[in-house]
Amino acid sequence: MRILVVEDERKVASFIKQGLQEEGHAVDVAGDGEEACELAQAFGYDAILLDVMLPKKDGFQVAADLRRDGCNTPIMMLTARDAAEDVIRGLDAGADDYLAKPFRFDELLARLSALTRRGGKHHEALRFGPITLDRLKHRALVDGRRLDLTPKEFHLLEYFLLHADQVVRRTTLLEKVWDMHFDPESNVVDVHLGNLRRKLANASGEQLLQTVRGVGFALRTAEAPEVSIAVQ
Repeated sequence: MRILVVEDERKVASFIKQGLQEEGHAVDVAGDGEEACELAQAFGYDAILLDVMLPKKDGFQVAADLRRDGCNTPIMMLTARDAAEDVIRGLDAGADDYLAKPFRFDELLARLSALTRRGGKHHEALRFGPITLDRLKHRALVDGRRLDLTPKEFHLLEYFLLHADQVVRRTTLLEKVWDMHFDPESNVVDVHLGNLRRKLANASGEQLLQTVRGVGFALRTAEAPEVSIAVQ
């Protein structure tokens, strides 16, 4: 997933960003409310983690402005202000969940997973041809056998499964799987794609991740079945 963290305390923002990146997510950070609104409108985030006490525009106003402008991205507020009236105000402004600081990172991950599932975009199981991706257990299978993937390879495969049999451009992968500070001239994307392609081919006996010359990449099988999405 691509996640926007809105937090003006650098240490807190760095802690959250590092933890999410270790889980394989692409993470952008905004240090004030105005920057948060600009980034949220410019990029298609899967979730927004939003502090309340921010410079220029507080989290309540950010949430309200985003909802007014038609942004439906799930928003979780992270704040030390956990009084009932603050929780109510945040939810009324458009937040979907509220987590008080200090918090355990595993709770943040669990709430984030639940939040995006409720948003209707992230179901727990994806299936296409011989591939099954269990998003709850963070496990990939090919013909029922475990496929050993890095966190970044897992999220690449997840994105391809959500867009199975469609051509995905390299620029789209950069936008959705890597953060905005990633160097587009780097060959890291191609390295990850090459590793994922090889692992899928070795496990399935066919070239599932194909290059569409001059355009991008596509996840395809010989039979090209429809992708199945299931909530288990």
